Amino acid sequence: TQSENVLGYYVNVERIPNSCRDSPNHIFLKDRKVLLNLSMAYYRVNISAYNKAGESPQAVYIVPDFSTTDLPGQIHVKHQGTNAVVTWTPEYNPKCFVVDWGTSKEDMCMKIVTTATGNFTLDNFQPYKLYKIMVHASDVCQCESFTRHEKTFGVTHFYSVEGVPRTGPANVTILNITKHSALVKWTEIAAEDCLGFLQGYRISYMDLSRKKSLAFTLNSSATSYRLTGLKEKTIYRVQISGFTNAGEGPPTLSQPFSTPKFGTVEGLCICVTQHQS
Repeated sequence: TQSENVLGYYVNVERIPNSCRDSPNHIFLKDRKVLLNLSMAYYRVNISAYNKAGESPQAVYIVPDFSTTDLPGQIHVKHQGTNAVVTWTPEYNPKCFVVDWGTSKEDMCMKIVTTATGNFTLDNFQPYKLYKIMVHASDVCQCESFTRHEKTFGVTHFYSVEGVPRTGPANVTILNITKHSALVKWTEIAAEDCLGFLQGYRISYMDLSRKKSLAFTLNSSATSYRLTGLKEKTIYRVQISGFTNAGEGPPTLSQPFSTPKFGTVEGLCICVTQHQS
């Protein structure tokens, strides 16, 4: 609102985490835009304006996650107790690698690997938590250079120990009920409740008149399933659970529904023609 009084802008680009906290990347601008060529690490951008009277308070922007497609390399992780051995095969040999790992941008750790190696041991992993591991390459191994020179080699996610989901999916609803079918929909299990890599869902339903239960296994991307072959005028109960490599979690509360005796007719058009004598 007072841009006519602004002489320029200070932009500080800081890597998260940053082992070189005393050397953020300072940029001085006259315009209100800047092009940043960054790796896929987390970054904090602090922007302030200045004029003859001094400097304004800073506006803080956290660069959001980038898509992990089209990266040049693959990262493999094997757990060893509370440690993890990270291996990769670089396409070339940069002067150093920068490894980031943590459960979120608030608790990321950073390590600079200057030896010509394709593996690195990380420690202090907690069970049942999803970690993000990133490996970046840089041909300039000075602290102040990483925001300008590092390029992301690969990104992966890792559990040191997997558990079963602590809950089933949410918002289970039964829709479009007919004599012989019904559509079951649900909301995926939240990532923080999976406690491992979600492999899929198990949906089971029971005919209460005969106490007969059937079950199907679906992949982890499924959020709906149509039950078919149902009996008319019958009460059913549906439950859904998620499973990881560690096993199956608790099912949802039983959801009852009943099929009608008569089916529904969709798209029926009744046309009446009047004849005059």
